[in-house]
Amino acid sequence: MAEGGVLLDQDQLSCSICLDLLKDPVTLPCGHSYCMGCIKGYWNQDDHTGVCSCPQCRDTFTPRPVLKKNTMLAEVVEKLMKTGLQAAPPAHCYAGPGDVACDVCTERKRKAAKSCLVCLASYCETHLQPHYESPPLKKHKLVKATGNLQEKICSHHDKVLEVYCRTDQQFICYQCVMHEHRGHDTVSAAAERTEKQKQLGATQSKFQLRIQEREKELQDLRQAVQSLKRSAQAAVEDSERIFTELIRSIKRRRSEVKELIRDQEKAEVNRAEGLLERLEQEIAELRRRDAELEQLSHTEDHIHFLQSCRSLRAPPGPGDLPSITFSPHVSFEAVRKSVSDLKERLEVELVRMSESVKEVHTVEPRTRQDFLQRECSCHGSEWKIPTSTARTRGHIYKTHA
Repeated sequence: MAEGGVLLDQDQLSCSICLDLLKDPVTLPCGHSYCMGCIKGYWNQDDHTGVCSCPQCRDTFTPRPVLKKNTMLAEVVEKLMKTGLQAAPPAHCYAGPGDVACDVCTERKRKAAKSCLVCLASYCETHLQPHYESPPLKKHKLVKATGNLQEKICSHHDKVLEVYCRTDQQFICYQCVMHEHRGHDTVSAAAERTEKQKQLGATQSKFQLRIQEREKELQDLRQAVQSLKRSAQAAVEDSERIFTELIRSIKRRRSEVKELIRDQEKAEVNRAEGLLERLEQEIAELRRRDAELEQLSHTEDHIHFLQSCRSLRAPPGPGDLPSITFSPHVSFEAVRKSVSDLKERLEVELVRMSESVKEVHTVEPRTRQDFLQRECSCHGSEWKIPTSTARTRGHIYKTHA
């Protein structure tokens, strides 16, 4: 904005605490200006120390300065606001959940860009500028913005933890090296990081190798499962077809056997009935002749008796009648036994078929102890990973304990 030939910079008219244009601007003895409410709130946070300082240059003031409104600066800000050039920082500049907030911002806090291990505070880009411009602040150690600054400071000496004690396996400061940890195996945190990084690299390589082996096993197992599903479906379809044909064949054979039995029964019954009729006729004739002989034997007329005897024929002898041989216990027991034997053989084959189905395994489960022994076991920083993998190349995997 140009006003009376003077070029004004909006950033120069912003409060470095709230990052907005100055409201009721006040100027400190060091020359920096702030909103009256912002600087009072900043000082009230450290009121217990009795020392007031500038948030930017860190100059201290004792006693606390009396703040008066800078009327000239207020007029300039008012003119700037009338031009409509005021713009709020983008929303992504403000700290949200999980972000490290600037410790200097009093109202809506912005994201911290760096953390100072000397000041034990985090700063946004605006409040970080003094650390780049002020010679005393340039010596401070800046790190990536972090919210756990106190954990990086030695609780005994209030110094930065920059050394690692391998003897006690803990982080210490340089004063700890000279006192509590004198004579211990100590290295810089960077050197220990390099060493651990190598160990982690070796461990990561083992993990990657193990992942590749497991992925190969996973792929093979998936293929085995798919093959098993296809084989099972084919077996179901073939079994259904074969059992259907078998049932149809058994029904057909049942009808044929039934018909054969009835035909044989009919033929034998007809034959036997013909013989029965013939035997009954012969018996009736023999009885008739026997009755005539009985009657003749009681007659008193001798002439008639003798004449009748000559006219009577002798009964047929054994060679005059056909010989009839038959079984008194005729039955179809052999047929019944054949059918029963067929049933038993079918049941045996069906049981054997069921057992063969149960023997199909994609993976034979191990006990929990065997499974845990197979898995990776960590001892200290070294991981022990089994290199042998028990598997076959077919569709079916079998792992024997």
